[in-house]
Amino acid sequence: MDFDSLKVQGTKVNYYYICKRKLWLFSKQITMEHTYDRVLQGKVLHDESYQYKRKEFKLDDLIQLDLIDSQYVGEVKSSRKMNRADRMQLLYYLFYLKERGIIRKGKLHYVKERRVEEVELTPEIEKEVILCLEDIQRILSNPSPPKLEKYPYCTKCAYYHFCFVGELDE
Repeated sequence: MDFDSLKVQGTKVNYYYICKRKLWLFSKQITMEHTYDRVLQGKVLHDESYQYKRKEFKLDDLIQLDLIDSQYVGEVKSSRKMNRADRMQLLYYLFYLKERGIIRKGKLHYVKERRVEEVELTPEIEKEVILCLEDIQRILSNPSPPKLEKYPYCTKCAYYHFCFVGELDE
């Protein structure tokens, strides 16, 4: 495996598990997050939480770790609604660091719920991360976005109007 050819932003791993169409759009710089109130609220919550810990450590100008210490990498999220995507993003960070010779465990900090969830990278999860990264590369190489799929959470997505503009009038 050539990890350097598979590296992506953590947000892309997160979006991969939420919506592959959103992943493709985001990767093509079609971003809607900057105009969406829910995203702004999440950023404010993120910025105001865990101020006493070191935050936003950027690595290789590619991934941004919210919290890091000698044992853990922490990712701050508002709620567990997208738990699988959150877990895989953090596990990708742990994999990324391991590829650089840095071994850590992970903690997901769900601010609204005041809950902390530990995650640990295993050999099985490493295989899943690699498969995810390979599939992300496949998706991003396509000239058009993946087929539209409707999920229960689409109405709360910053891309909702972009994806469903034709259906809004019906």
